[in-house]
Amino acid sequence: MTMPRLPSSDARRLGFAGLLPFVGGALGAWLAPADQQPRIAFALAAYGATIVAFLGGLHWGLAARGGQRAAQYAWGVVPSLIAWGTLLLPTDAGLALLAGALVACYAVDRRVFEAQGLGGWLPMRAALTTVAAASCLAAAFALR
Repeated sequence: MTMPRLPSSDARRLGFAGLLPFVGGALGAWLAPADQQPRIAFALAAYGATIVAFLGGLHWGLAARGGQRAAQYAWGVVPSLIAWGTLLLPTDAGLALLAGALVACYAVDRRVFEAQGLGGWLPMRAALTTVAAASCLAAAFALR
């Protein structure tokens, strides 16, 4: 049995740097002047939608390198469609749905990554998902 591949130090640094817009957006949704909070929250939703689409795209890439199962290609597209739909909702609802989409992407990744020998990425993915989803929820509550 081979050891699971681990994220490189570059991947870890960039992954955690990618949390800055999540945390900054959530803080801004609470702390910015009231007239700026909706714009900041929407910027966070747009970033979150981009990340959800990216997470789906990972599966398209994994399918393309081998297996080529229709379900994996389908999952490569579904998060993008969900992410786009969140931007058509009121921002607070869209942010809440994005939090759920981030968690759903992680749940799928737990199964697929293990099967692909990428289980070593899951601890980092769990941490990134937790902070990103919590940030989306915090911003959603700021708008209420």
